Amino acid sequence: MHKRKTQQLKNRMRTLKRRIAALGPLMRGSVVELKATCGNPNCRCARGQKHKKHYYSMSQKGKTKVIYLGRAREPIARQYSENYRALLEIVEEMTMINMELLKADAVRKER
Repeated sequence: MHKRKTQQLKNRMRTLKRRIAALGPLMRGSVVELKATCGNPNCRCARGQKHKKHYYSMSQKGKTKVIYLGRAREPIARQYSENYRALLEIVEEMTMINMELLKADAVRKER
């Protein structure tokens, strides 16, 4: 690998590290919306227009864990989930860069 290409990969790696540092809080899982009835016979949900409720769902060791979010915490939880997905994308790109850098280092040492 050319020295210039190696430097470009190292620069990209620094950029990715900065992006990780800027991500903020993250959580593995998803915001899910479920529809439910409240039990009040005079409510619109008793006529079929169910209430939307937001939960955060994640699995751990084969078990699904769910917490109620409500309206106020739903956007926060959604952002945490998006941050986690962004982290995974960054890690994938870093993996590919590191593979290229390792490969280049191995070639140099063989000479």
